[in-house]
Amino acid sequence: MAETGLKDRIEPFLRSLPAVKRPERHVHFKRKLMWTAAILILYFVLSNIAVFGLDKNSQDILAAYRAILAGATGSIILLGIGPIVTASIVLQLLVGAEILPLDTTNPKDQAIFQGLQKLLVFVMIVLETLPQMFGGYLIPDSTIAASLGIDTGVLAFIIFIQVALGGVLILYMDEIVSKWGIGSGVSLFIVAGVAQALIGGIFNWNPPRLDQPIGLNVANIGSNLPVGIIFKWQWLLTNIPQSTLFSMDGILMLLTTGEVLALIATIAIFLMVVYVESTRIEIPLAHAAVRGARGKFPVKLIYASVLPMILVRALQANVQLIGSLLYNRYGIELLGTYNQYGTPQPPGLMFFLNPIHSYTDWLPPYVQSYYPGVQTWEIVLHFLVDAFILIAGGIVFAIFWVETTGMGSSRVAKQIQKSGMQIPGFRRNEQVIEKVVSRYIPKVTVIGGAFIGVLTLIASMFGLIGGVGGTGMLLAVSIIYQLYEKVASEQLMEMHPLIRKFLGEE
Repeated sequence: MAETGLKDRIEPFLRSLPAVKRPERHVHFKRKLMWTAAILILYFVLSNIAVFGLDKNSQDILAAYRAILAGATGSIILLGIGPIVTASIVLQLLVGAEILPLDTTNPKDQAIFQGLQKLLVFVMIVLETLPQMFGGYLIPDSTIAASLGIDTGVLAFIIFIQVALGGVLILYMDEIVSKWGIGSGVSLFIVAGVAQALIGGIFNWNPPRLDQPIGLNVANIGSNLPVGIIFKWQWLLTNIPQSTLFSMDGILMLLTTGEVLALIATIAIFLMVVYVESTRIEIPLAHAAVRGARGKFPVKLIYASVLPMILVRALQANVQLIGSLLYNRYGIELLGTYNQYGTPQPPGLMFFLNPIHSYTDWLPPYVQSYYPGVQTWEIVLHFLVDAFILIAGGIVFAIFWVETTGMGSSRVAKQIQKSGMQIPGFRRNEQVIEKVVSRYIPKVTVIGGAFIGVLTLIASMFGLIGGVGGTGMLLAVSIIYQLYEKVASEQLMEMHPLIRKFLGEE
């Protein structure tokens, strides 16, 4: 009774939160495309609007997670989807641990869950911005403050407002896509960020340091070749003798510095994800009233999609943010130490919890050149910890995702029963249908969660084109494949209104 009373009291407040109005009737496919394209264009515009008053010495503590969090360094959307994903993690853990007594299969509780998630996103926007301000990563420019005649503290507040506003814009842009567009804004922004990085990694003719000459051994910074792989190859073929290129050292240079290994890994990951996405178990269905009307309910190998991996990597990003804040702001070395670039140092705990991004993070020669004195067992332990986090986290978050998004056995059974379909050879009864689908969904959820964790680990072991990272590429390819299926489904329903009515899309 007390729980019901609390829900009744909090529901009006959650309903009063600003929200994008849900369409009252079916939105035509062309209109959905227009909304999706408009939000995508707005995302690119915002990613190129720099935060006013930010010092050029400011650091991006979440630079390694940009492909996953879909933010842009130095822009007003630098938080990206981080607050949305973090809020989802926290809420799913609270519901999964039954600290929040919400039944997500109940429409009323589901509405409360969504309202709490939005409220928590606002909180996370503040909690993810303030540590970067106080940790010395987002630094106000004293010259700009002096020219405006204001204190740097006031300028820091202006920076905070801009970053927080960017986080709020991302939240409502995601809501617009979810209600009026195709797919979800979170997925769309990830694909946009990865695509932008890939295009830069192929066609960008500028080197990382514009103030330094192009070359292999530039003083103090090492290699300063063009970012784009095409122009990088062009420089190597022009400036390196063929006798050197075809030697063992030259081949190794092409594989690493020339990013041939990254190109091979990018293509391999693309093909691997497309194959896995098409792997599924199909449960046969037949209409109870219309003879000959048959269908199938597909249970994909990656049943919970790749979104649990976003949750896992976002959780790691937040842990690293906390560790960095404790060390840089308060000098607490309990969780580990960080260098001037914000990278955790061995043998601290944060070093072992830091994700693997490329071969330079697990091959001993590369790791030991970056961390002098690091032991081989520490490198191996770092790799094993990340493998465990990805696989175990993939399983846990896949289970939470399936249960909180209405993809569980009971909800699927209700949908099949409501549609008038039944499983041939079994009575048309919701409990019977649930018993049959329960043979597949829980097992596939666990296997798929573990499999996507292994796939992410393999992808993360190699540097990909444009510095996208294995996880980012894996997410982008999977999301594009699912978006393709979604578009095909939308077109089918547009062509056949009866199918749309049958699926309850009217």
